[in-house]
Amino acid sequence: MHRPHLLAPAVAVTLVASLAACSPTDSASDGAAEETTGTASEDGTLVIYSGRNENLVEPILEQLEDAVGVDVDVRYASSSELAAQLLEEGDASDADVFFSQDAGALGALAKADMLAELDETVTALVPESYRDADGRWVATSARARVLAYDPEQVPEIEEITAIDQILEPEYEGKIGYAPSNASFHAFVTALRIERGEDEARQWLEDFKAQDPQAYDNNIAVLDAVDGGQVALGLINHYYWFQKVAELGEDEVDARIHFLDNDDPGALVNVAGAGVLASTDMPEAAADAVAFLLSDDAQQYFADETAEYPVVQGITSATFDLQPLAELDSHQIDLNDLDSLDETLALLDEVGLT
Repeated sequence: MHRPHLLAPAVAVTLVASLAACSPTDSASDGAAEETTGTASEDGTLVIYSGRNENLVEPILEQLEDAVGVDVDVRYASSSELAAQLLEEGDASDADVFFSQDAGALGALAKADMLAELDETVTALVPESYRDADGRWVATSARARVLAYDPEQVPEIEEITAIDQILEPEYEGKIGYAPSNASFHAFVTALRIERGEDEARQWLEDFKAQDPQAYDNNIAVLDAVDGGQVALGLINHYYWFQKVAELGEDEVDARIHFLDNDDPGALVNVAGAGVLASTDMPEAAADAVAFLLSDDAQQYFADETAEYPVVQGITSATFDLQPLAELDSHQIDLNDLDSLDETLALLDEVGLT
């Protein structure tokens, strides 16, 4: 399996700008996977554009190559960069499958009519809120926004049920976040969708007034909470589980806290995949997406990356994950997370970029 990285930094910047301008296991999952994987009859190499980190997904994509039965070429970059690349390439793209870190990038391609409709036997494996209504993409795993916290500094954590409560004066200068991270952008987009532009702007202005501490990524935010540099951090849940798996829970001081289900600070976002409408290997591409929903792949996400499996009946044997069904009582249309340009403009206007 070939694994070249796709974009040089200068090209990536151009393409991000382009994207902004474009606006126990059940038998059903076993059957669908068996019917739709390993059956490809096309010759050639299946090209996957992966916005998922190579360190996280390379092992499962190696299994995918064996399951589909064709050579696979994986090209890695950020999801927004790859979506922009695909929008630039159009029907001339040699990509067959887009494997995205977030739903927004998939939504952008779906709205541009660049994704083919998936077979219902595949999309039906996933709850309706985690797939495109027209069947053009499907979630492969899920992650929840949480508050990382230092128990010594925030003993009242159970009283915090909404993202608005971190705007209280006692948390001034004590909040960590990653302003350039896609998961923070997705949260702000969800805030815009839920509350409208004016209320979202007000929340961000109030947040800025809290003098939040900026870090390069979620890992650095969690490390800052764990080291006591900040009291609270805005991250995704799986970073904490991975840190605990690496060091042991006794060696990690930070803990995580889930906000109420109906709060935008508790956004459940997904990684997902779709087949390019322009593919010349439709069978192999469809098999690849189906494999990502197979029991083997779902168990990998649950056990190796600490993400939530999206197929019913799969639970983690490694991590004590709260059931996904308990987190999704309130869910926006994940396609709407594609309005990244408006989110970035708002963040720039407020001064949080």
